Amino acid sequence: MIELGPGHLVGLGGAVGAMLRFGVSELLPTDGYPYATVTVNVIGSFLLGLATFAGPGGEAGLLVGVGGLGAFTTFSSFSFETVRLWETGKQRRAVSNVVGTFGAASLAVGLAWLLTRGL
Repeated sequence: MIELGPGHLVGLGGAVGAMLRFGVSELLPTDGYPYATVTVNVIGSFLLGLATFAGPGGEAGLLVGVGGLGAFTTFSSFSFETVRLWETGKQRRAVSNVVGTFGAASLAVGLAWLLTRGL
């Protein structure tokens, strides 16, 4: 049996997470609002909440949390897309992106916490 080190686990999870993120970006519209980025960040926040509050940690945490969900979610794209919206005269969309993403992601983590605590 092959034993994977921490770096291998993060890398393997990251490859899967990046491919999933790409898949979401292919499915959602790109008509002037970053729907794909909002979607992966909210779903990723929920899943990371579940993995953190109820997950086994250790190697599984490296594979799923750090690698998979780290590559699936994206703060850099969120930041870039927000600035791009602002500089192209879409200030309301930029503000809604910030408020909506942080609000929905925070609620997603809260929901994960409630679910792991038995609601």
